[in-house]
Amino acid sequence: MKIGFISLGCSKNTIDTEMMLAHLDNADYEITADAEQAEIILINTCGFIGDAREESIETIREMARLKKTGKLKKLIVTGCLAERWRNKLMQKMPEIDAIVGLSEIHKIVNAVRTSLDQKKYMAFGDYEKTEIEGERMLSDDSPAVFLRISEGCDNRCSYCAIPKIRGRYRSRTMESIIEEAQDLEAAGAKEINLIAEDTSRYGTDLYHENKLPELLHRLAEETTLPWIRIFYCYPDRITDELIAEMRDNPRVLPYLDMPIQHISDPVLKRMNRGGSRQQIETVIEKLRREIPDMIIRTTVIVGFPGETDERFNELLDFIKKTRLNRVGAFSYSREEGTAAYDMPDQIAPEIKQQRYEALMEMQAEISLEHQRLAVGQTRTVLCEEFDPEEGLYIGRDFSNGPEVDGKVFFSGSRPVASGDFVRVKITEANEYDLFGEIIE
Repeated sequence: MKIGFISLGCSKNTIDTEMMLAHLDNADYEITADAEQAEIILINTCGFIGDAREESIETIREMARLKKTGKLKKLIVTGCLAERWRNKLMQKMPEIDAIVGLSEIHKIVNAVRTSLDQKKYMAFGDYEKTEIEGERMLSDDSPAVFLRISEGCDNRCSYCAIPKIRGRYRSRTMESIIEEAQDLEAAGAKEINLIAEDTSRYGTDLYHENKLPELLHRLAEETTLPWIRIFYCYPDRITDELIAEMRDNPRVLPYLDMPIQHISDPVLKRMNRGGSRQQIETVIEKLRREIPDMIIRTTVIVGFPGETDERFNELLDFIKKTRLNRVGAFSYSREEGTAAYDMPDQIAPEIKQQRYEALMEMQAEISLEHQRLAVGQTRTVLCEEFDPEEGLYIGRDFSNGPEVDGKVFFSGSRPVASGDFVRVKITEANEYDLFGEIIE
């Protein structure tokens, strides 16, 4: 039978999807990208915030219509929304034939087979006892691949439901991570992007100490992967040892994704975030001093309960002062089951939107300023694809992470394949993308 897959949400969800694809491919199911031809469609949902839930629900409804217009026989839903809503999801959307919890991703073949024999099927278990690694069938041929080093979270931020969905923090063994990195390299990967809910906590549960610097060192020693990039490091856990490893290891890119969420100490306290404004500013100063080319990426939340005009302006002043390279913003989403849900001083939606727009408008100017500094420079670019309509190659340099940052668009007189590294002279820049020509 032909199975179609739709993976929504973050890169961690993509990895879950790829593990399920591997199980189904090994069971001789045919994987198709054409939903119209699929007899079974599996949707890996996101349930992190309201907008993500709405996207998941709309996708389920859209695919369910194929039972009338296409070849679809069964619609299976898994992922964070399935885990979070469980019975409620089936009640709200009877067009779903099966709901599979995060604990069952390695049993997806059994779930598919059972759903074909039953009218309705549900499977949930203890996700904390589920293997968080396994064979993957990569969902595209990109030379940049995400590599999950742990699962779950112990931080208990007051706005976040992830610990209730994905459980406590669990590190993978270093050996299993290195083995997967070697497999990804053998499959053609040129860049691995280390991800987790909190990469900076890696090893503290399994080895009783922070092992991220050692992991980086071993990845460089035991693979020949040219680029290693780090996402989701909490500022209060960025140690001098980690900074030194990034500085001295030429294969670790001078790029760090460091979500701060806010800068006002009273807001950080209400968010139950570790650290303070002083700690955040100190680590930014250290990173820039020790690694002059460092690209710092962060995310912030606007409109959190109790964020007064004064506290929001403090955040704006911080963004203006520090001039971080990459800043993404989200309006606070009120999530049931979180500590922040019942907090007083909730912010009106229109004020959240105003603050979001003001912050992103300021950051766009800062980003353009940073981008223009690249004009005239020659950058190493990892080619990812060719756009025949524009006649341009598309790739990324060290300053742009996959999926979240901009691209480098470039031309050249010789053919370039996906996965090739080329030297590109940057000739133009806008707020998020760079443009240039190959240096022969």
